[in-house]
Amino acid sequence: MTTCKITEFQQEQKKRMRSVQDAMDALNGKWKIAIISSICCYGKRRFSDILNDVEGVSNRMLSKELKELEINQLVKRTVLATQPITVEYELTEHGNTLQSIISELSDWGIVHRKKIVGK
Repeated sequence: MTTCKITEFQQEQKKRMRSVQDAMDALNGKWKIAIISSICCYGKRRFSDILNDVEGVSNRMLSKELKELEINQLVKRTVLATQPITVEYELTEHGNTLQSIISELSDWGIVHRKKIVGK
């Protein structure tokens, strides 16, 4: 009976670790969390707005990361019929589920910075 509970616990832990890895795979890379954070804060963002928000990201990298976020159904891309063409990005319904995580991460980052840097 005890062995059964241990095996059950181990299987549950493996499942949890696999789910963490799945999340990390969808959000991996230097820029994805920052991009999602930018869109989270403002709702809809143009490419140039995100480029300005995310310090250090290149046009090419931002484009690549946004495409990957689209593939993972976290971000929706809308092309507006303006002259010149405007492209807006917003979180999908699935992407909106990350809002509380982004908020928690931001809170943790503030505390961490104070602890490490003192500011």
